[in-house]
Amino acid sequence: MPVAVPEMPGPMSSGEIPTVDPERADDIEYKQHLLAEFMERENFDAILLEQPASFAWFTSGGDSTRCGEREPIAFLFVTPNARVVICRNSDTVQVFDHELPGLGFQLKERPWTDSLREIIVDLCRGRQVASDSGFPKTKNISEQLKQFRLQLTPIECRRLRVLGRNVAHAVEATGRGLSPGRTEAEIAGEIAHRLIKHQIVPRRLQVLADARGRRFRHWSYDDTHVNRWCTLLTVGSRWGLCVGVSRTVAFAQLDPLIIAAFHQATMLTATAARFAECGWKFADTMDRVRRIYEKADQVDEWRVAPLGGVIAYEPCEVPLVPRSDFLIRPHTGLFLHPTVGSAVAAESILTLPDGFEMLTPPEQWPTVEVSVKDATVKSPGILMLH
Repeated sequence: MPVAVPEMPGPMSSGEIPTVDPERADDIEYKQHLLAEFMERENFDAILLEQPASFAWFTSGGDSTRCGEREPIAFLFVTPNARVVICRNSDTVQVFDHELPGLGFQLKERPWTDSLREIIVDLCRGRQVASDSGFPKTKNISEQLKQFRLQLTPIECRRLRVLGRNVAHAVEATGRGLSPGRTEAEIAGEIAHRLIKHQIVPRRLQVLADARGRRFRHWSYDDTHVNRWCTLLTVGSRWGLCVGVSRTVAFAQLDPLIIAAFHQATMLTATAARFAECGWKFADTMDRVRRIYEKADQVDEWRVAPLGGVIAYEPCEVPLVPRSDFLIRPHTGLFLHPTVGSAVAAESILTLPDGFEMLTPPEQWPTVEVSVKDATVKSPGILMLH
């Protein structure tokens, strides 16, 4: 029997040839210059970037994982004058054609059967190398690198705005279509479906049925049926960046105490947003938030669960805690999610020199206006479907 010979592919069409994004290319050049200055100042010859968050930051949105897995398939070795990708031959085409098309990266490749550790050791030999992981014989500078990636560039701010609206839309669209009797897992699956349609990776999914949130502040979901009300909370990621948001839906008249708790949580989120002022420390912002807890007669509630923190290439880069010396600067992303009992009001904001911008504004959702000192914050309310 004759053996069928596979048909060889023809030349690539113009539509298959990746084009270079000039804004992204400029962003990478800026970050190369940033690290080059750091290397000169600290007397390093190179910086090894192993963490997916570092890869996404330096490459302005590249993904060094396989299908969203946390184990990286590619590393970066950055010198003052070059940026080198370290990967296996099974991943080279995807990394260079899909993640880094025409963006000026060089390649150090090994067969898929080999460990990438050996090539990293060879590159580091005889050099003063820093890293984001503490690779043997390198200096761990993960905290310094974090400070670089938290200062968002113009392309990162623009992407956060797009991502925030898409994540909020996915949660709201799911919420508007809910009916009592569905399980938390079914609802979480629908949110994930809507996110993935927009190339957004779900980093965190929470569906809190009825009053479950009072006992489990970090609950995800299971096969419990939603009867009276629920809160949907998600953190989605695209271009390596993260944004989080929540919305609450009710199918029956809620207990006045629950409604009061949601109003208090909304006030806390608005207060944190208003007083996340550039030049302030997290400790200063936290003091204002704690005063609202005290006025609501919820003095110890803030101790039960985290209130939020900086969001960028990780869902929480720096937590919002008392006595934190973290200095708030312009163009910093914050994910605020204070809780009061079973109520949570989660929003993402971008700090500005003269205020803040809501990254997850309500789209087709009831709103309430919250007055905080000299500002009025338009916040999402509870969607009543009964």
